[in-house]
Amino acid sequence: MSIKNKLIYGGDYYPEQWMDHPKILEQDIQFIKKAGINLITVGVFAWSVIEPKEGEYHFSWLEEIIDRLYENEISVMLATPSGARPKWLAQKYPEALRVNEGRQRNLFGERHNHCFTSPVYREKVRKINTKLAECFAGHPAVAFWHISNEYGGECHCPLCQKAFQEWLRKKYGTVEKLNKAWWTRFWSHTYDSFEEVESPSSVGEKSIHGLNLDWKRFVSDQTIDFMRHEIQALRDAGAKQPATTNMMYDFQGINYGKMAEYLDIVSWDSYPLWGKKEDVRIALDNGMQHDYMRSLKHRPFLLLESCPSATNWQGVSKLKKPGVLMNASLQSIAHGGDSVQYFQIRQSRGSSEKFHGSVIDHYGGADTRVFLEICQVGRTLESLSEIAGSDVHAKAALIYDIENRWAMEDAQGPRNDGLYYHEAAFKSYQALKHCGLDVDVIDMDQKLDGYQIIAAPMLYMFRSDMEGKLREFVKNGGTLIMTYWSGIVNETDLCHLGGTPHDLTDVLGLRSEEIDGLYDWEENTAEPAAENELGIVRPYTGKNLCDLVQLKGALALMVYGSDFYAGRPALTKNTFGNGTAYYVCADMEEAFYRDVYKKICERAGIQGLLEDVPEGITVNSRENREYQYLFIQNYGQEPVRVALPEGYEILAGEYEGAVAAMSTVVWKRRK
Repeated sequence: MSIKNKLIYGGDYYPEQWMDHPKILEQDIQFIKKAGINLITVGVFAWSVIEPKEGEYHFSWLEEIIDRLYENEISVMLATPSGARPKWLAQKYPEALRVNEGRQRNLFGERHNHCFTSPVYREKVRKINTKLAECFAGHPAVAFWHISNEYGGECHCPLCQKAFQEWLRKKYGTVEKLNKAWWTRFWSHTYDSFEEVESPSSVGEKSIHGLNLDWKRFVSDQTIDFMRHEIQALRDAGAKQPATTNMMYDFQGINYGKMAEYLDIVSWDSYPLWGKKEDVRIALDNGMQHDYMRSLKHRPFLLLESCPSATNWQGVSKLKKPGVLMNASLQSIAHGGDSVQYFQIRQSRGSSEKFHGSVIDHYGGADTRVFLEICQVGRTLESLSEIAGSDVHAKAALIYDIENRWAMEDAQGPRNDGLYYHEAAFKSYQALKHCGLDVDVIDMDQKLDGYQIIAAPMLYMFRSDMEGKLREFVKNGGTLIMTYWSGIVNETDLCHLGGTPHDLTDVLGLRSEEIDGLYDWEENTAEPAAENELGIVRPYTGKNLCDLVQLKGALALMVYGSDFYAGRPALTKNTFGNGTAYYVCADMEEAFYRDVYKKICERAGIQGLLEDVPEGITVNSRENREYQYLFIQNYGQEPVRVALPEGYEILAGEYEGAVAAMSTVVWKRRK
């Protein structure tokens, strides 16, 4: 038995909750097989059952479950249980519990309520991980290690304060360099030693932006270090299977780019709010996150959690309408994923997730609407097995950077009631997707080689030589689209002197002079300049932020329509080297991005997967050595006619000139 070269289909299972119901455990395996599931995750949050008392380990129940799964040709992803510690540990070692930013230690309870710095917590985690690896690293069923669960949160205890001070000492070397980097003479907040530095707090220091930024970096690094500590315990005990951990949607607490360096495979948990807006918009937003996860290692990722029905924790627990589960599942595959996995396999009877959707619900039958759809997804994934391991070769990239976001949202700049960074990035993303392009979503640490077009919205902070990389990209023939509020500060959040966007004023052919923050009820327009090169003929509305620029060689393609800066540039174009750099001066409406990006791609000769992407449709591709695979998904309620390029044959789905409502069709053609 092996899941190698297969698409993974599975989910989280908690047999420890059903140990006094042996008939249910036996029946569950039959349900799992019937659904076509080939991998089960076990052990998440099982610490209190594995080690009910300190040093007393119980593995026989887990071994029995894993053996049964293996006998039924079902592989296992085995989790380390550090996501929630048992009561005895917190009782005996209170230092393992977190301290909040007000310097109060938490009580026992919840998940993620543990200090990543605590030596005793690290010791206890290493011991249990070592025991798990010693027992199961050689088991033929175990295909992956699931490290903890949804890492996140921060601790402000004395141990973390000391670790933060050492982190700063290592980064800056001297306190004088730290003071310069943080501009601490402001308000006379100069430090005389690293030992004087404390984490930001609402009852203490919170106005030194360099401190706030470095604290977020430290928390991220400390979390990653803890994860590495967990993985090393497994490796030292002989575990060789790939290790992963479940990342989260648009999560702002960890630099996932750095975390991915220490994982064998990237995975994440996806819970879109289907039905809250037009489903195609939900799909595009979720697709942006799929692409971000894939781009972390530029290899296939795993969808580790999704909901087969309604969640229990969103504002409204909406059921998935017929077709949504299939489309949502295949979206992961379309964007470069190699799995569809659910939380959860069997619905809990009690506590906070008892109403969260599952493969097997409280009724416990195989004739439910949801279970029948789950079986259908399983059959479809089996038919698509040849796609496993194939890659996405994107022509376009969106730069979306977490450290930039940390700095920008703490900047106290032109708008403190919403800078809308995610929304700005999404506007560029959906515009590139509307052009029929596969899109990598990357941060500033990544290379720009191989792309034809790059969107760089709101890069307030330049780090990792971003300006140098973009300069070379445009010089060598690339098409760059940059926006307002870019190149303002360096990596410690100090404002650049001498003109912005920093070191790119010649590439963009302009200099930013001022930026106007608009009240929520205010707006401006961008009007097409006469005989502009892109052939723009209609005006568009802008809100929130309007950048006032001075041209230094660039051409104005659009101009502001009102206010004291009416007639000044709102969209510019500049030729630099062999490439072209555009600058969007204001936070424009979505229609602007869709229309203008399409014109930019056409002018640059950048071809999409389809000549035309109709409304309600998304298109993605994957490739292996022999074939290109094309995924066309309809997220609307009516069939949509789609014109295909020649040479494709249907691999999955139905197509007679149109893609049916809420459905997916997969094509392939020999390369």
